[in-house]
Amino acid sequence: KDGTNVSLDTSLILQGDDSENNVLPTKDTNLPTCLLCVCLSGSVYCEEIDIEAVPPLPKETAYLYARFNKIKRIAVSDFADITTLRRIDFSGNRIEEIEDGAFSKLLLLEELSLAENRLLKLPVLPPKLTTFNANQNRIKSRGIKANAFKRLTNLAYLYLGHNALESVPLNLPESLRILHLQYNNITTITDDTFCKSNNTRYIRTRMDEIRMEGNPILLAKHVNAFSCLRTLPVGTYY
Repeated sequence: KDGTNVSLDTSLILQGDDSENNVLPTKDTNLPTCLLCVCLSGSVYCEEIDIEAVPPLPKETAYLYARFNKIKRIAVSDFADITTLRRIDFSGNRIEEIEDGAFSKLLLLEELSLAENRLLKLPVLPPKLTTFNANQNRIKSRGIKANAFKRLTNLAYLYLGHNALESVPLNLPESLRILHLQYNNITTITDDTFCKSNNTRYIRTRMDEIRMEGNPILLAKHVNAFSCLRTLPVGTYY
């Protein structure tokens, strides 16, 4: 479960015979919102069509797949009127900036993928996320706020591999089951990173997998940091 895979017949992407006449409408027009994208029962498919901005969406949209495009920025206005979204996939774009509050109204959003973009920092995330994928970006530790994940009490799958993190993010929620941090620049771990140094009986019962291979850290030097885990992280020990 490392990101969402959706396949769609590319013959369905463009409506009509002449693709040159299919121009994506601006958000203040009255043209159909699914001129370039395919809209099916609450799902909107906008994959590999070279769009450079988030397209206008029907208000009942629950699932948005906009992978492999040229989107560079996500604005607050992109989702201001779309409160029904449950899954968004922006994998494989060129996103560098996400405005503060861009996802703030998405109170039903459960799955968000920003993998394979150009992000330097994480946006504020909506509270009901269960899966967040930001693999293969340019995120450093200073780009993740100390409480970025603390209030995400449903978050089970967190993918931050292939970035530039120098440390493990703080305040990881108890709900977390899978944590991918492979191929970053992590050099330190403390006894409170995963466990609680002041509570030797504490067990992180839900955590099933931590990947830390490809980081410049010898995990064997930090054995106390894993005392509450049921399985040791994957990584370099000697």
